[in-house]
Amino acid sequence: MKPINQTTWRQKMVAYRRKPRSFILFLLVNLAAILTAVVVLFLLVYVLVNGIPHLSWDLFSLHYTTENVSLLPAFINTIIMTFLSLLVAAPLGIFAAIYLVEYAKRGNRLVNLIRITAETLSGVPSIVYGLFGSLFFVVALGMGLSILAGALTLAIMILPLIMRTTEEALKSVPDTYREGSFGLGAGRLRTVFRIVLPSAAPGILAGIILAIGRIVGETAALMYTAGTVAEIPKNLLSSGRTLSVHMYALSNEGLYTNQAFATAVVLLVLVLGINALAGFIARKVAKG
Repeated sequence: MKPINQTTWRQKMVAYRRKPRSFILFLLVNLAAILTAVVVLFLLVYVLVNGIPHLSWDLFSLHYTTENVSLLPAFINTIIMTFLSLLVAAPLGIFAAIYLVEYAKRGNRLVNLIRITAETLSGVPSIVYGLFGSLFFVVALGMGLSILAGALTLAIMILPLIMRTTEEALKSVPDTYREGSFGLGAGRLRTVFRIVLPSAAPGILAGIILAIGRIVGETAALMYTAGTVAEIPKNLLSSGRTLSVHMYALSNEGLYTNQAFATAVVLLVLVLGINALAGFIARKVAKG
């Protein structure tokens, strides 16, 4: 008796010989997947090889100087910036998506306008958000170059992403779940929070993970709104740089290239840690 995998492979090869176009598409798809994996792996290895040897305790000093070029203040600023941005954008994006999917009538012009606007804002370059944040939050509202101005700018930037991913996650929940809940006498609000949202939690958290990645990696918008001061902020109206801005500043000066690679390693570990934590929470929510 032939193994199932071998039999399946031979059947696929026979089908591909009958349809050469399908075989070409099969090769192109697999080649693209392999090429993407190789490029990502190369980037990871390149950053780790060039950054790990230059990690030292001086880089984690509490205060930044031109001698230790500490990244710890930038690391703390990154955590604060991520938390504040999500605190503003996540509830607004999730509740807006709930309204569009669960409460708004299908075919509503307002709903279509909101979706088109969100898709348009998703493609706006970050430098445009930085210019808007500089003119509105920094100048018009008088916040100056501050952590708060940067967080609000990033919140506007990631809001369309969170809203669209949450909307797609809610749409993926089968209508039978809602019908079963209504049949048991539950109202729409209870159905949304007890049935729909727990089922869509993995997709919602996936959108939040993408938003975190954009926050952590953002540089241009923060240079115009949060500033580049390499200190731990005393309050939300104090200026401060994130890890990405810190890495840009070090590499731009040309004197601390090795420390910039070390900062990239820390930034990479931070993103992987946040993604792992979000995945763990998603699995717990899905099981619960």
